[in-house]
Amino acid sequence: MQDVSETHFLSLAGETVAPRRASTPASLSHQGHAAEGSTTPRRTAGAKVVVISSSLLVDRVLLYTNFLSALLESGASVDVWASSANNPAYRDLWEAQPARARGLPEVKPFRELVHNYPRRLNEAMWDHRQLQPSRLSMRRHRPATRQTVPVWLIEKIARGVALLAVESPVEKLLEGWLLSYERSAEATRLFRDIRPDVVLTTGPYQFEQPAIAASALRLGIRTLALIPSWDNISTKKRMIFKYDGYVVWTEKLRAELNEYYPHTRDRPVYVIGAPQFDVFFNPRFQQSRAEFCASQGLDPARPIIVYAVGSPNFLRGEAYGALAMARAVERGDLGDVQLLVRPHPLHDHTTLRELFRDCGRNIHLQQTSVEGTPVSARSQDVGQIVEWVNTFRHADVVVNLSSTVSVDAAICDRPVVNLDFDPSPTQADQELVKEINHEWTHFSPIAESGGVWLVNDIDEMLNAVRGYLVNPQLHSEGRRWICDYVCGHLDGQCGDRLARAVLDFASIKNSGAWSRDS
Repeated sequence: MQDVSETHFLSLAGETVAPRRASTPASLSHQGHAAEGSTTPRRTAGAKVVVISSSLLVDRVLLYTNFLSALLESGASVDVWASSANNPAYRDLWEAQPARARGLPEVKPFRELVHNYPRRLNEAMWDHRQLQPSRLSMRRHRPATRQTVPVWLIEKIARGVALLAVESPVEKLLEGWLLSYERSAEATRLFRDIRPDVVLTTGPYQFEQPAIAASALRLGIRTLALIPSWDNISTKKRMIFKYDGYVVWTEKLRAELNEYYPHTRDRPVYVIGAPQFDVFFNPRFQQSRAEFCASQGLDPARPIIVYAVGSPNFLRGEAYGALAMARAVERGDLGDVQLLVRPHPLHDHTTLRELFRDCGRNIHLQQTSVEGTPVSARSQDVGQIVEWVNTFRHADVVVNLSSTVSVDAAICDRPVVNLDFDPSPTQADQELVKEINHEWTHFSPIAESGGVWLVNDIDEMLNAVRGYLVNPQLHSEGRRWICDYVCGHLDGQCGDRLARAVLDFASIKNSGAWSRDS
């Protein structure tokens, strides 16, 4: 099995190839203020920056890209508030960072009747007004879990109110109401003490961060919101607060943000690429095939099939596809190959371990998380980043069901088999899977790009794997398109761009170019 292919986007010999640029300009770009052309972080003397993280997916950017270093090199003062910083398992990681790190301030929930029900009404009203395919699909297949009379009433009321085209003034009133409720007195106290110039919130769709950002907004502290992934705008519940600026991966996502959140058209929106993928271009995290296989108990001379399982909270039966693949490998249906099953790093693997308990020596289950740890307290050490990167660098074929793993594999020019069916025994989510692949805003372009091999059943899945093992360069051009479409910039410098965005935002914070009331 050869280590290097001439058309790989990443070298497998331990060093990166010359960075490949997307068709969009490599310099930082945003609407509203000029910041083009510079590749050096703007020096903003004494700028105070607070960065908030409540997910290991964002911790990857803070811990393993040049983002924090670039901020500090500019002369900024940086505090990181991270939910994983209080976890003893990651204390040394955070203490080794150039910025000061602490845990998140304490946050309390909204009250159900007076806050959450109006929020649900607002979300339903916008969904029925904008008719966004992904959100409507979510409403059909993953409705509110509390099937009470008020929830049913909210859905019916929202349909009627959506016809009146009053969603913007209603949301403005709701934002004021929710901002007035103190969910994090600790954050308010800390912001009064620090008085930062910029707060970067990296989880505007999560539970904790909007509460902390609200404290900053009430105090008049400029708040910049990073949209941390390519699917958030079109699939997540609605952002209720109007932030002072935004950061997205691509120009397409900027257009999406402007369409679904009209107030953002008059605020800075920075396009930086996908910083979580910077690690794929850093030799520090690269292993040879022999080194990686030794760490996983694999044979470097035999093909490696990676089956990456997504979140069990969303598609509950996805693991059955991996089990079907394991049985085929054990029968020898795919020749002399090995299967590496990669669970989602945000979830425990008890069910997967039970499913694969009796599998033979050719089936390997990765341990991607520390089980029993609360999701918000999880992060990843260097070894876990190395494992993530090299799992895709050295895979011969990657199999998944409509996840960002398709992008991970495409960055490494690894063939991608994408399930177009629910592999569970009941196929309860068959219709949902079809909608994700052919209707959802973020993933249908990927599924129909020609860069992945869509399969409709287990037999087609096995045939696609066989085809890719024979011809791994099949669909390579489509994979290149996926990388450009989803990531924009792929050069290992997106963390630097994020730093430049924060610093540029700090420099214009008092310009009066936009208003909180707009």
